[in-house]
Amino acid sequence: MTRDPLPQPLTLTASEVLPEDGHTGTLLARVWNPVQGGPSPAVVREDGVYDVSAHFPTTSHLCELPDPATELAKVEGQRVGSVDELLAGGTRRPERPDTARFLAPVDLQPVKAAGVTFAVSMVERLIEERAAGDPEAAVAIRAELGEVIGGDLRSLRPGSPEAAEVKRVLVERGEWSQYLEVGIGPDAEIFTKALPLSAVGPGSRAGVLRESRWNNPEPEIGLVVSSTGTVVGATLGNDINLRDYEGRSALLLPKAKDNNASCVLGPFVRLFDASCDLDTVREATVRLEVRGPEGYQLSGESAHSEISRDPAELVRQLTGDAHQYPDGVVLLLGTMFAPTDDREEPGGGFTHRVGDRVRISTASLGSLVHEIDHAQSCPPWRFGVRELMTGLARRGLL
Repeated sequence: MTRDPLPQPLTLTASEVLPEDGHTGTLLARVWNPVQGGPSPAVVREDGVYDVSAHFPTTSHLCELPDPATELAKVEGQRVGSVDELLAGGTRRPERPDTARFLAPVDLQPVKAAGVTFAVSMVERLIEERAAGDPEAAVAIRAELGEVIGGDLRSLRPGSPEAAEVKRVLVERGEWSQYLEVGIGPDAEIFTKALPLSAVGPGSRAGVLRESRWNNPEPEIGLVVSSTGTVVGATLGNDINLRDYEGRSALLLPKAKDNNASCVLGPFVRLFDASCDLDTVREATVRLEVRGPEGYQLSGESAHSEISRDPAELVRQLTGDAHQYPDGVVLLLGTMFAPTDDREEPGGGFTHRVGDRVRISTASLGSLVHEIDHAQSCPPWRFGVRELMTGLARRGLL
């Protein structure tokens, strides 16, 4: 990945990151509070950001309640600062323990991700597999697959008799793939993206392996799910992917997906209430913008109306008798965005450069903005569950 001269320091304002309806919804954040010497759940209000850790030690505690939005609205909390001030704290380098800033808005919840949930991304995964991670070989394969598959896969319901017939035909032709299996078969692909406390938040540097030569952002909506399987809110996420690693072998998925600072969440969790629910997610359009340090620009969008598996179905496949999440879980719903435009040489496709600025947005969830760096150069993940519990006990919150 090319390292260009870094542009001017990233600056963010409240008007850039808040949802289009401002403070209408119930916005849960997680902040580094230097007064408390640690992370705290917080509520975002028109007059500032308020630490609510005295009532809810972790975001997981809050999200386990029957009605988290109502419970969060009841408490006052201690003011930490304005949205603008905390955004500024999150973009300063290096990160300082005496500076208030936004963190990823969840803590004890692991982050899972659903793959191949859009027809377009399913075809791109096929191309990665056939190209064995070579972006130049992908050009011819993309054209060939378009002829072989044909039709509009977006209308094909996974697991249906019609999908089974498509599988039969493609198997006979020798065109079946593991990506088609999870794309139109009965079982969704759901994998672990990030362990608890390892995701980074707005304004951060997000990590791509220095060795990767073909990678891209994956802008997604993440559902926040309680231990009972109830969806209590939603946030934005970037499921950064190394296409060359996954293309070489699906068994390299952990290497392609789970690296230092490779999962970005935020800026807030919008808890479900009268202003926002699962239907809001179903109707959302996720927009992506990438601006490179050399002046490069890329944009795209994913309309959730085109998702192959309904979000509620994905949650049902995630949780239940076969798998439990006692602290809750975040589920990234997948993306249809797979950039194919050449950034450098013809046939090379898109790949990140150090210094890229990524913006992921929807009308209801606001904007998640971050920068790209090598995973090896991002701040190492050192704050784990043991340190969190020790800090909460010191603060008298456990």
